[in-house]
Order: sequence, then C-alpha cells, then structure tokens
Amino acid sequence: MPNMAEHPPDASSTPDRVTATTRIVAVASALALIGLALAWELALARTGRGTLAFKAVPLVFALPGLLRHRMYTYRWVSLLVWLYVAEAVIRIGDRWPSNACAWAELVLSIALFTACATQVRWRHAVAARLPPAEDPRTTAGIEH
Repeated sequence: MPNMAEHPPDASSTPDRVTATTRIVAVASALALIGLALAWELALARTGRGTLAFKAVPLVFALPGLLRHRMYTYRWVSLLVWLYVAEAVIRIGDRWPSNACAWAELVLSIALFTACATQVRWRHAVAARLPPAEDPRTTAGIEH
C-alpha cells in the first residue's frame, strides 16, 4: 500500500501554503545552523583546533532530503535538532561571543524543530483526509 504521506497524490501540483512555508523555514534554519556552527567553531569562539565544526555534518546530510521534501528526513531532523538545543543551553553560560552564538543556535534549532514537526503533522493530516487507495492485494485471487 503506498504511503500517501510520503508522495503527494498529484506531484505536478504546487504544495499548499503550510507545506511550502514550513519547507522554507526548515531549509533556511538548517542552512543558518550550518553557517553558525562553522563560524562559531572556526572563527568566532574557537575551542581547540576547530574539530567541533564537525557538528554541522549531520545537517549537511539532511539538506538534500529537506530540499526533496522527504518525510523521513523531516522526522529524523526533528529528533536530531535536540542535540543542538542541548548544546546551546549548556553553552549559554559561556563568555561572549560564545554565549551569543549559543542563543542564536537555540533560536535556530527551535525554529528548525517547529518547522519539521509542523511539516510532519500537516502532511499526516492531509494524508488522513485523502480517500484510501485501492490495495490490489485485497482483491487478489477473487476476480475471474
């Protein structure tokens, strides 16, 4: 049975306003978090040799899925983003400019989570309103 939440019924139609808005916010937040992570660890508030810049790698891997509108990516990013929230909350107590970066990371992470969670909930609600697809397995063997 096809997953209606994964693939919209008419791929040629444009997405509704909620879907389009949450997609833009999710992609923009992810890009901003990547930029912030790299700037924070490599230039603004270096800690060690900049190896903490690798924290941006999971978001880089998430970008293609967010851009392709993959439900699975929105789901796992909504869970992954809590690691960035935890780091931000811990590092808010640092001295300037690290605490300013932590506040920015906290705001961007919450925006990314909100966009991903809204995207998943909205697409599931839309899929629930669609008529059920005909499953060929239900009539297999009874037609002559």
